[in-house]
This record gives sequence, C-alpha cells and structure tokens, in this order.
Amino acid sequence: MVQLSAVNTPQFDPVLNRLRDRARPVPPVHQPELAARAVRYAADHPGRREHWVGASTTAALIANALAPGLLDRYLARAGIDAQQDDGPHRVQDRASLWAPGDATRDLGAHGRFDDEAHEHSTQLRASQHHGLLATGGAVLLGAAARALARGR
Repeated sequence: MVQLSAVNTPQFDPVLNRLRDRARPVPPVHQPELAARAVRYAADHPGRREHWVGASTTAALIANALAPGLLDRYLARAGIDAQQDDGPHRVQDRASLWAPGDATRDLGAHGRFDDEAHEHSTQLRASQHHGLLATGGAVLLGAAARALARGR
C-alpha cells in the first residue's frame, strides 16, 4: 500500500462540489510524478507492506496511531477549510459525477496547483533508503556513546 499525501491532479475541478468555495487538495501538495515514482518503487520492492509518501502523511499516520480521537477532532475543525480555495466555483467546472469530466478533452495529469506542488519528498527518499539511514544512525550513536564514555 502506498500512503500518499495530496497530489496535484485535475480531479479537483470537475468534481461535484457542494462546498462553499472551490475544492482543492489539503497542503502540502505533491506532483503526480512523485506519486508515480513511489508506486513504481513499491511495485519493485514488494517485501514492504506500506510505503509512506510525504512528511505530512507520516505525521498523520503516526498521530492517528497514537491518538486517533485527537486527530479526528482537529480535522473536524480545520479539514473543511483546508479543502477549499478562496473564490467561487467556476462555470466551466463541470461536475463529473454522472458523466466523464474529460470526455471531450484530456485534462492531463497535472491540476491547477503546479505553483505550490512539490516534485520531491525527503521523507520518501529516506523511506526508500531506511537501511542505510539506520546504519548511519547507529554509527553516529556509537560515536556519541564513545565520546561520552571518554569524557567521564
């Protein structure tokens, strides 16, 4: 399973929207190519059960594991506003609930959030190389322990 954060796709424009303002992904937003790289990596490494993409995903999953009720209460207050842009719905945002929103034209892979979307994720890179990071951390921890022992 690949746990993704918000992805900059065109799904937010042709969606049937009953919110006050236009729908948007909850920041931080990542480019679809990052999600594709994560999915491909997961397919190439089937030994891992889950792959987390983005620091916000990691934080949300950990918070939900430690205090699910607390996260639910926070999202109930902040989640609705975070899923909306300032500004009214556009007439050309045709709802795609009953018919394809891109039947007459290809909307492509990118949505309207290119200016804020991230192309890379330090957390994903760290997750892909967790063995190397664990080894480096163990070496640093050992060096710190030796330094402390010498200082005594």
